[in-house]
Amino acid sequence: MEKVFLQKTDSGFKDEIAEKIGLEEIKPCYSCGSCTGVCPAHEVIADFDPRRIIHMIVLGMREEVLSSDLIWFCCLCNSCYFVCPQGIRFSRIARELRKMALAEGYVDEDFLKGLSPVNDFLQDLCRRTLFQKVKEGLRGPHTMPCWRKYTVKNG
Repeated sequence: MEKVFLQKTDSGFKDEIAEKIGLEEIKPCYSCGSCTGVCPAHEVIADFDPRRIIHMIVLGMREEVLSSDLIWFCCLCNSCYFVCPQGIRFSRIARELRKMALAEGYVDEDFLKGLSPVNDFLQDLCRRTLFQKVKEGLRGPHTMPCWRKYTVKNG
């Protein structure tokens, strides 16, 4: 693990992200790892760890987070939300981080063009993985009837 120098951190980064995604604070995450355990992207990209990215945000590691290619690997499937005991939706965080990375010049159009084939692969992977997990009984705070139809067991 790299050393984190507090004088290089942005203490308001966590509050900025929380405000943009509509949470009072992002600090409720207590790093249980449920999000990472269910994440389809983590299954093929071991370095992708939503829990770690949230921890980096809380520490104020703005530059490290926004310049990381890892924020672009979230396939926005919300699997993490379904299992998070704190109700944190990492997909919303990932969307905001991407917007900020673009706005603040951490990525350019060439980088995004290079991600296109990876995104197609990740979207397909996430769809297949999520449907499989639902068939296996993935349950969470969801209320959509179409989810309940496949997750409620008879008997």
